[in-house]
Amino acid sequence: MSKILIRGAKVLGGEPQDVLIDGAVIEAVGTGLSAEGAEVVEAEGRVLLPGLVDLHTHLREPGREDSETVLTGTRAAASGGYTAVFAMANTFPVADTAGVVEQVYRLGQEHGYCDVQPIGAVTVGLEGRKLAELGAMHESAAGVTVFSDDGKCVDDAVIMRRALEYVKAFGGVVAQHAQEPRLTEGAQMNEGIVSAELGLGGWPAVAEESIIARDVLLAEHVGSRVHICHLSTAGSVEIVRWAKSRGIDVTAEVTPHHLLLTDELVRTYNPVYKVNPPLRTERDVLALREALADGTIDIVATDHAPHPHEDKDCEWAAAAMGMVGLETALSVVQETMVDTGLLDWAGVAARMSFKPAEIGQAKGHGRPVSAGEPANLTLVDTAYRGSVDPAGFASRSRNTPYEGRELPGRVTHTWLRGKATLVDGKLT
Repeated sequence: MSKILIRGAKVLGGEPQDVLIDGAVIEAVGTGLSAEGAEVVEAEGRVLLPGLVDLHTHLREPGREDSETVLTGTRAAASGGYTAVFAMANTFPVADTAGVVEQVYRLGQEHGYCDVQPIGAVTVGLEGRKLAELGAMHESAAGVTVFSDDGKCVDDAVIMRRALEYVKAFGGVVAQHAQEPRLTEGAQMNEGIVSAELGLGGWPAVAEESIIARDVLLAEHVGSRVHICHLSTAGSVEIVRWAKSRGIDVTAEVTPHHLLLTDELVRTYNPVYKVNPPLRTERDVLALREALADGTIDIVATDHAPHPHEDKDCEWAAAAMGMVGLETALSVVQETMVDTGLLDWAGVAARMSFKPAEIGQAKGHGRPVSAGEPANLTLVDTAYRGSVDPAGFASRSRNTPYEGRELPGRVTHTWLRGKATLVDGKLT
């Protein structure tokens, strides 16, 4: 590979510096750098971040290639500034064996737009009754370290305890979809004033909070790691804060859409706003932002959930739950956290690159922008502001809640080990 000189970028939002890439690694970071024959990227005024890492992505392959594939999903990831994503296990067949996780892992390697780390199912078929082949998935070529039945809750306390005990042996983590199923039967949206007025089945906050409370206590008892997927309520924040104060090994994520959108949008009955967990209240949104800023919530994860047109363009009750998010995540975080003064760009790097890579043990990702480190990088035009047009998405699906909405920031370049996957906003 030829050398690349990124000139005048604000590294992590700081003072302008030059970054010289040689092959797959960063050769030097400083001012006034030069390199004969290097490709020069003029980055004045733009922010350079380590490549983003998403701990919660649905790539749908195998089985639902009508909504997304590893190829289209990783192209969407590169467009959004991601160099690594963790692919959830709720595929068809379920990623509950070494064979399936290896298939997903190798597809990621073949396509090359970002690294794909499969997440293994906790239970066979996501059915919650019998532990899946956790050890075999960990020892496979995919080297699985994160396990989740996301889309379904591991609601049996005995099964959850056994999973926590099992992954402890090799330093793995169980990522819980916190949803008490008995409390959410027939639920369509957040339980509250809006659900009562619309006559839609309510999804109470306690359905999430009760599972989180149970699981942090189980993690403490076992001495294992638990990660809370898509935390969405103010009460959940307080439980995680309490658990961390006790020294319990718990981490938590929040999605971009839960940082910005509220259940008031459901008044439109537009199924694009139907998601699991549901959009909550303004009070919850503010609590989530504050918790992300103070570190109670560790990371931002997209929960990128693509669906084909026919699964969303229907009446509310029949519509699938989920939103695409890889290509808009950084813009939403800029809108809600940076432009509001709650985080600086170094804080964004910590929550969207360093920490998710640490939780998921993504080798070579979430590394400092410094000499000798892998050249996994994202360049952002933070001054840009424009309307979201899903017609231009790289994802196979278009179920975004932001269509027509003006958002700040635009990823212009992404490099994966020194190879450009996105140049001037266009995939290579």
